[in-house]
Amino acid sequence: MTGGRSEALAQFISLDEPGQRMVLGRMPPHFKLELSERWHGFEHGGQRMPGGDWRVWLIRAGRGFGKTRAGAEWVSEFARLNPDAHIALVGATSEDARRVMVEGRSGLLNVARSWERPRWKKGAGEVHFPSGAVATVYSSETPDVLRGPEHHAAWCDELAKWRQAKPAWDNLIFGLRLGSNPRAVVTTTPRSVPIMRQVMAMKRFVETRGATRDNPHLDGDVIADLEAEYGASNFGRQELSGELIDDVEGALWGRALLEARRCAVPEVKDRRRVVVGVDPPAGAGAGDACGIVVAALTGPDRAVVLADCSVAGEGPAGWARAVARAAREWGADRVIAEVNQGGAMVENVLRAADAVLPVKRVHASRSKTERAEPVATLYETDKVRHAGCFPELEDQLCGLLVNGGYAGPGRSPDRADAAVWALGELLLGPRRATARVRWL
Repeated sequence: MTGGRSEALAQFISLDEPGQRMVLGRMPPHFKLELSERWHGFEHGGQRMPGGDWRVWLIRAGRGFGKTRAGAEWVSEFARLNPDAHIALVGATSEDARRVMVEGRSGLLNVARSWERPRWKKGAGEVHFPSGAVATVYSSETPDVLRGPEHHAAWCDELAKWRQAKPAWDNLIFGLRLGSNPRAVVTTTPRSVPIMRQVMAMKRFVETRGATRDNPHLDGDVIADLEAEYGASNFGRQELSGELIDDVEGALWGRALLEARRCAVPEVKDRRRVVVGVDPPAGAGAGDACGIVVAALTGPDRAVVLADCSVAGEGPAGWARAVARAAREWGADRVIAEVNQGGAMVENVLRAADAVLPVKRVHASRSKTERAEPVATLYETDKVRHAGCFPELEDQLCGLLVNGGYAGPGRSPDRADAAVWALGELLLGPRRATARVRWL
């Protein structure tokens, strides 16, 4: 598209509805048809092909993002510009490739312009474009079929679902060698499977990431309902936000374990004791995150994580106020604060935030992993539950390693450490009755 036509289209899109109707009313019929079927200029940013010298473009995004439409439009454009090209269409199954990539609402047949309809030879599994280009359907379930054919381009849909993923992908890439710049587009909602990591580690790899909410054509109320129901869970982060939720080898906690430990918020009468675990930033002037996790004892050997109230970038007065708010909101009996870094300073800062705040100072005589291991065992034996989803806390728990390392987000597992202090106090330490704090 020339610069002038691009500017004209941008001006048209910027008009309000009455203005667009007026412009459309003055257009010749063939202009209206061309505009109604135009893709470039109407796609959202995540559907736009990246520049640069890439070989594999991965669109890793949530459901409904527009991945299929982007893949189909890219193939259509490639066929338009490369007569006689050989293109591979690889789906999880032949049925998936036919139903979604070719015949689907956003598939090749339905995104084609009225003046360049491709011919679908269903029996042969081939899409013939007016330019002479041919796209052939393949299934990941029969990877050997990809061993011989050579291609100029490929579109791989829902890669994370492929059952024979590695041999199918390897055979495809070996055959992707025709022309001066053979390329592959991969459209998928991610899963923690080896093929995802293999593709993402390739040279000349580019990635577009996006969430369901990024598609402006979806109903906002529907998206809000989905995010309210699933948004913070691992399933929602994967299926709606397009995040690759991965388990780290040798981690003390696993994603599936945490998903199995969800529960409702217990009634106040069922909370026998409530504590706030605190992992303060190092030093009085530190601006790092302060881990603040609230947990309750709900039975002789049962505890529930109630809230993650951690804050980042706050000075001592700021994070101390956050601790006091959490204790007040949840009616905590005691604050359990690690004092290795600041000694009495930590307790003094907390008491300055609230004079009646009951504080128990704890010292870390063992490593974080040594403290965390018995708490992880409590999860495995179903003695700890999470009252909802706490993505940042759970990411850190899943980054604590058996060998003493940490492979989670951030420099330090501050939230995880706070949770370990709170749960250790409730289930592993002395459990004598403590008078509940009265907030005046």
